Formats: sequence, C-alpha cells, structure tokens
Amino acid sequence: MIDKHLGQKSAYKQTYDASLLEPVPRSLNRDTLSFNHSFYGVDRWTGYEVSWLRPSGRPEVAVAFFAVPANSPNLIESKSFKLYLNSFNQTSFESLEDVVATCERDLSACAGAPVAVRFERVQSAAYGVGAIDAINIDGACDSDFVYQPSVDILSLDSEPTIGIERYSSDLLKSNCLVTGQPDWGSVLIEYQAAQRINLASLLRYVVSFRDHQEFHEHCVERIFTDVYEIAKPDYLCVSARYTRRGGLDINPVRSSDPDSSRWHQDIRLIRQ
Repeated sequence: MIDKHLGQKSAYKQTYDASLLEPVPRSLNRDTLSFNHSFYGVDRWTGYEVSWLRPSGRPEVAVAFFAVPANSPNLIESKSFKLYLNSFNQTSFESLEDVVATCERDLSACAGAPVAVRFERVQSAAYGVGAIDAINIDGACDSDFVYQPSVDILSLDSEPTIGIERYSSDLLKSNCLVTGQPDWGSVLIEYQAAQRINLASLLRYVVSFRDHQEFHEHCVERIFTDVYEIAKPDYLCVSARYTRRGGLDINPVRSSDPDSSRWHQDIRLIRQ
C-alpha cells in the first residue's frame, strides 16, 4: 500500500514517469471511523517547485494548483506526488497546456476520479498571503492536554450557538503515518448547532493530534467526524492548511454541505 516510496530511500528521476504516483485507498482510514453521515469536500494541493523544459531546452517554472475530490477512491500519497512532479524537470513539453493535460490525466488515473489542475506562471501568479477569518482559540486554556485524539475530549456548553460559529487554531500538529515526520498546520472549524462546543475542550482536542500518526486528509476527516458526533450540527465544515514539504502543501476540506460555494476559501497562510 504505502511501501513503494514513503519511508524508503528514493532516487529522484528528472524525466517524466507517471508510474511514480502511488494511490492510497481512502477506505483504509474511513473504515476506522464511526459515523452515519455524509461529507463532501476536496484535497487542495499547491505545488511551488514545478518546472519543465520547452522544446528549445529553456526551462519553465510555475505554481500549480491541484484539486482531488474527497469522493475519489484514492488519495495521492504525497512523496510519490513530489517524485512525480520532479520527473518533469528535464522533460520537454510543447506547451504549458500539454503539461496541465498530462497532470490531469495521470493524477485522475491515480485518484480514480477527475482531478482539476491549474498552472500559473510565476511572473503573473497572484496568490498572496491571507489570514483565517475566525475566532482563534489558542488561548482558550493552558492545562490538561493529552496527545492522542478522542471524541471524549470534546464537550458542549449549555448556551446555544448564535448562527454559524467559526473557530481556528494554529496549534494543529500530527505525524506522518509511516515516517513519523511532523506535519504542521492550521485548522478552521465552522458549524451551526443547537449548543456551542466548549472552546477549552476544542483546543485540547486540536492539540491532542500532536503525537498522532495519520495522513493529513485522514486527520481532517477524523476531526470532522468527532465534532459531528459531539455537536450534532445542522452544518459543519472543517479544513486544514498544512505547511509545505518538498514544495507541496496539502489543504483538505470536508463539509456536510455538497455546495462547494460554502466550502472554506482556498487561501495561503503565512507559514505556507
């Protein structure tokens, strides 16, 4: 499943090779979650180290944006994704459009569903740093932390919510399932429910991922599932913005609403 590249010493090919991509079945994680609801969403990737050659031999560079639907059978393993993009470095393509079409074909085949791909030339890219528009909960408490997630950490307050509530934390950290390397991120939790989630418990829950080993996408789905279980919300959207590794960042979004216009905005944070 995940022994092809991850956790292994890998040679970095510089000529195009679609076989470098490695799918990971989403069911492997979802089978460990207890939920009786549906979620929708997307895994948004940003590639900052994308390059190829013109037919003349002159290099091109771009910032790349990839959107993998959450209902795809597979996620794309991140190290294999990096190796795949590096294989473009000494490969000649007729045009930027040919590079995009190649990525769309190969990534869709790996994920098992259509993957949207967009490239922006560095000279014209307008992808500035933003900030999460939400109440930051990182000062909600200062004690009684544990470092493995459990739905039992979460609790509710007695007062009702007032419309849709949005809370963020920059203290999300988990570890790679295979290598144990740290994955750093910021999380946004937006929901509407009959009762408010206790903010101290929500911060303790976010921090509890600190020693947990799971892929980025799986962590967001676990957060979504546990918040859904405790709050029974009418609406819930959870997203995380992870810092990049090897020129790629991963930004999963999961929502109870199939309307993608209500999913969290794709913004770049200061640590990305």
